Amino acid sequence: MATVAQRSRGTPGLGSLLRQSDLILAAGLALIVAMLVIPMPPVLLDLFITTNLTLALLILLVSVSVREPLDFSVFPSLLLFATLFRLAINVSSGRLILLQGQAGHVIAAFGNFVVGGNYVVGFVVFLILVVIQFVVITNGAGRVAEVAARFTLDAMPGKQMAIDADLNAGIINEEEARRRRRKVQREADFYGAMDGASKFVKGDAIAGIVLIVVNLLGGLTIGVLQRHLPIDQALQTYALLTVGDGLVAQIPALLIATASGIVVTRSGSDRQLGEDLVQQLFSQPRVLGIVAGMIALLGLAPGMPKIPFVFMAGCVGAGAYLLRAEGKSGPTTSAAAPAQPAPAEKESLNALLHVDPIELELGFGLVPLAGASVGGPAGGMVASTGERPGDLLQRVSGVRRQLAADLGLVLPTIRVRDNLQLSPNTYAILIRGVEVARGQVWSDRYLALGAGDGATQIKGMAVRDPAFGLPAVWVEPEERHQAEVLGYTVVDPASVIITHLTEVLRAHGPDLLTRQDVQNLLDAVKADNPALVNELVPDLLSLGEIQRVLQNLLREHVPIRNLVVILETLSDHARVTRDPCQLTELVRQALGRVIVSSLSDEHGKVDVLALAPRWLQHLAGAVQSTDQGPILALDPGTAQALLQDIARGMERAATQGVPALLVPGRLRLPLRRLVERHLPNLAVIAYEEIPWQVTVQTIGVIGGG
Repeated sequence: MATVAQRSRGTPGLGSLLRQSDLILAAGLALIVAMLVIPMPPVLLDLFITTNLTLALLILLVSVSVREPLDFSVFPSLLLFATLFRLAINVSSGRLILLQGQAGHVIAAFGNFVVGGNYVVGFVVFLILVVIQFVVITNGAGRVAEVAARFTLDAMPGKQMAIDADLNAGIINEEEARRRRRKVQREADFYGAMDGASKFVKGDAIAGIVLIVVNLLGGLTIGVLQRHLPIDQALQTYALLTVGDGLVAQIPALLIATASGIVVTRSGSDRQLGEDLVQQLFSQPRVLGIVAGMIALLGLAPGMPKIPFVFMAGCVGAGAYLLRAEGKSGPTTSAAAPAQPAPAEKESLNALLHVDPIELELGFGLVPLAGASVGGPAGGMVASTGERPGDLLQRVSGVRRQLAADLGLVLPTIRVRDNLQLSPNTYAILIRGVEVARGQVWSDRYLALGAGDGATQIKGMAVRDPAFGLPAVWVEPEERHQAEVLGYTVVDPASVIITHLTEVLRAHGPDLLTRQDVQNLLDAVKADNPALVNELVPDLLSLGEIQRVLQNLLREHVPIRNLVVILETLSDHARVTRDPCQLTELVRQALGRVIVSSLSDEHGKVDVLALAPRWLQHLAGAVQSTDQGPILALDPGTAQALLQDIARGMERAATQGVPALLVPGRLRLPLRRLVERHLPNLAVIAYEEIPWQVTVQTIGVIGGG
């Protein structure tokens, strides 16, 4: 259903009314207060009574027309205002009845015409209306509202988890998730408010009984003692006015009570209540035929009037015949029509062509890990504290947030699904439909990492950590404390999966950065720096060239968060060269402080390995330019010797951490390309990338003898 604001855009009068709604509401409340204090003339009271009846009919019809209760979310507040307005009318009319012996034409008409001038009949009709409203409708609506409020509040956690699961699975986006969360919160607020608002209707029915008794007794007292009327005349006058007053109040009250019952019993549907009633009540011709036969038989019973029963049986039977004929003609018509591909079939075929960028598949034994419970944060491997976490879906979202903060890379939604083809304890990570990693975890155990002092004493299943390949042991829950005492780092199964997923996504970050992602990043920068983006794209560089530069940075784990610096550097040098490799090296020099900060210790000192002069001289002469950037044209034996020298240098320096390899800027990229397959964790940096304030300590020379 369209919102009121949307419907009012094409209606200038309604739009201006909405803009003045606060003033109108305040004026209405002030008028209600005035009616409680100031005597109203009969003409004005007639207008207010008519307004009350109109408002009640409007509320009833709107409640029938809405598709779901939240489409009429203002109903609890409106119910309060309508009840207060009706009580103010009762006070004003009671004052006129007691002071003047008359209360306008509407009340007089109800007292004379509706009940035929017989106040006894009027009292009976009034009591019937009160019983219907108080005993039947109000009690039922109040009970339904109470149960609905309780069930809605109890179901909130489950609905929130379902929304989070759909978001992590990629079924919905962030905006749709926020909309659903707001709807869940509004449902809880609405049914809670309706539970309280139903008490207004019940109190109004009680107040109606009290007011009619007070008006009758007060009128008789004033008529007999003050106006000296005969008791039968006083009873006729004041009783009819009191009954009329009660009827004009109870009929709108009954309509609004019915509306509240409709609203709280209305379940979500795509159609209005009338459409649902017709569709569900008169959609089975066999049932209608049976009903028609039973009514006809009942009309043939001795003493029964034949005409109404035969007429109703004929109407129901005719409806059954028409429905049956329509059902028979439907398939024939559709068969004669030309065959058209079903929209649902088209959508299903299109869905088969879609490939999710990132998928995490779980064996059925790991599905409980995707439940909701307390767990550690996503990202780096964390020790388990408290109960075993089962909030894998939530922690997958944390991986996206962590990589966005660390690398500036906004990953697409990670779809988590079960895969019965995997063994129960196996999970697989897929990038664009291709499996890139898999591992095994046991949901009922903990993974103990590292070799503590009592490595031979711990009991469990010896394995390799899926993320880093470190020696580890899967231990039973009762062995967890003993493993921690022996110096192991103990983590839960969900943390193992999250750590592996994080490392895989770090390694494949460049492959996940699409042109559309680059465009989104440029749009975000353009909001604050429009001149920079307009100068660079598309006059100096294309979107694809910028994408390649960012991918080159991510390939060596250089954050791209500081896009302003990156784009300014590209803008400064794009007139000289458009080669993505050269531009990447220039950007690295601009980001030197960021690159070095990830390699320095707490004192700001960077430990590096340097190449021996013979290697520098040999490599400088081996650099060749290609379409893919510079490479080292080395024979296999020389390349193997260089890699072995670098590996030995890293082993000798391993006690001081993992150092970087410092080389001249001209050699950095081709040397990095040579070593990245064999030594992927080695950072190769150039002299030009080190700020002058940073202290560099050479802890080893490669090939120095």
